[in-house]
Formats: sequence, structure tokens, C-alpha cells
Amino acid sequence: MTTQSITSITDGQRKQYKRFVEDAAERALAEVGLDKDSIQKLIERGDEFQDRIITGIRELSVSDEFADEEVESNYGYPNIYSVKGMTQQTNRLRELFPGIGYAAEELAGQPLLNSEGWFAIPRWEKIGRTYNEAVEKVLAKIKETRDGQFYNYREGELGPKYLRQHPRTVKMFQTLGDQQKGNDILVVPAQFGFLHRGRSVRRAREIFGANEFGLGAFAVGIMLLTHPERLQAYEDLFIDCPGDEYALVADGDFSHAPFFHFDDGEVEFGTGWFDDAYGHYGSASAFLSQ
Repeated sequence: MTTQSITSITDGQRKQYKRFVEDAAERALAEVGLDKDSIQKLIERGDEFQDRIITGIRELSVSDEFADEEVESNYGYPNIYSVKGMTQQTNRLRELFPGIGYAAEELAGQPLLNSEGWFAIPRWEKIGRTYNEAVEKVLAKIKETRDGQFYNYREGELGPKYLRQHPRTVKMFQTLGDQQKGNDILVVPAQFGFLHRGRSVRRAREIFGANEFGLGAFAVGIMLLTHPERLQAYEDLFIDCPGDEYALVADGDFSHAPFFHFDDGEVEFGTGWFDDAYGHYGSASAFLSQ
């Protein structure tokens, strides 16, 4: 399994980028007032000139906000894990949640950018009356399919005063839903945490690509139901859920985020501060096609 780290830019973005550079060069000529000798010096120092341009582009395009909330990580996925075919995933979901409909499975044939595979994620409305109820049903199903080897540290504390979706995730899933109208199950390009391993949830959210968004407890729980091999041992990379926000004492301070990890022979669900960075965790995310 490999994860492409750079999303291909569009032709329109490339043209706009080049126009900005050309406009900046013309503006510099006009404002700095370079003469024949001074511009020759600039030409002779061309390598340094280019290095400074590259440095400026890097500083402006990559946020350094919360950059100290990153640590080294050597954790990864178990060797037995791989993304299953779309039909296999949707069939499994219909076994787990009888009455759920179908997906536009042909979408899984499109090229992948950044994500590690195509995942089948139902609309939460097809699972519960509210998002919170849907999350609880998914957690219950994880416990059932793991023969009880599951512990929920937030049992009874998953109502709307505690748990809510991040606004960016709500917006992105709405777009995905509009793109795949008429389907109960959405076909979603996603990654299971490796791309953001070692980063706090807050840092991961800060550096998401323009078409990237965090996955919450519902989506990650669904992915674990269709891919139980992903989390089988303490040595596996644990999974942060940046698509959700959690208020520890239901006081409006949504400064926590859910996670799934493995300990004492079982999968466990809990929450942690969104600014904590651990090498054992990575934030799961999904992508819109550009």
C-alpha cells in the first residue's frame, strides 16, 4: 500500500500560478527601479534569486500554525490490511445494516489522489435518526462483530452536547452526497491515518489540502467494520477522528476529538485533546475529486 503525498494541480491552477509569478516580476521591475547594472547582478545571482522565490512560496503555501504539534512516528498498518474491493465492502454493509441501499460502485475505478483507496461509507441518515445515534449504532456493531472485544470509554456520553461533526466535514460530505444522489452508500477516497501520523488533530486539520477533510467516529467506525484487519494489535497505528469535535463535560468547549486504539486485546473508543501529538496516532481523512 502506498499513499501519494501530493495532489495534482489543475491546468487552471497552473496558469493562475504562472500569471501571479509573471505579474510579480513586472511589478518588481516597476517598483524597485532596477537599472541595467542592478538587474545584471540579479541575473548573476540567479540561483540565490530562485532559492528565495521557492522559500517564499513554501512559507505562504504551507501553514506553520501548530507546527510544534508534530512528532516522529514509525507506526504503520498491519501487513494483513489492504483496502477491499467496493462490491465486497457494500455487500458487507448490507449484511451489517439490513435495508441499506446501494452505491455508485463504478466511481471506485477512478484514479486516486492522496488517498490509499476507495471506501464505502453510508450516509449516516440511513443508520440513525441523528448523527449521534448513528455513531452509537456503529460502535455497538463493532462490539458485536468483535465478539465483545470492544470498550467504549464514552458510553452514555455521545449526545449532541458532547459530540458533533466538524463544520468542514459536514460541508464536504454534503458535497459528496450531492455528487452521488440517489445512493445510500457513498464511494469515498480516503486514508486510514498514515498520511497524518504523529500530528495532533489540530495540526492535521490545519494542513489539510483544499479538497481534504477529516473523518469522524461514524465514518472511521464504518471503515473498521468493513476492514477489521486495520486495527488488530497494540503495534498498529491508532486512528484519530478529526471529523468530529468532542466536549469532555458537555460545556461547549469542543477541544477534544474521538479516537480508536487497541489495548488489552480489544479495540477501544475514547477521546483526547485535539492539540496532543503522539507517534502512535494518525488522523483519518477523505478527499473530494478536483
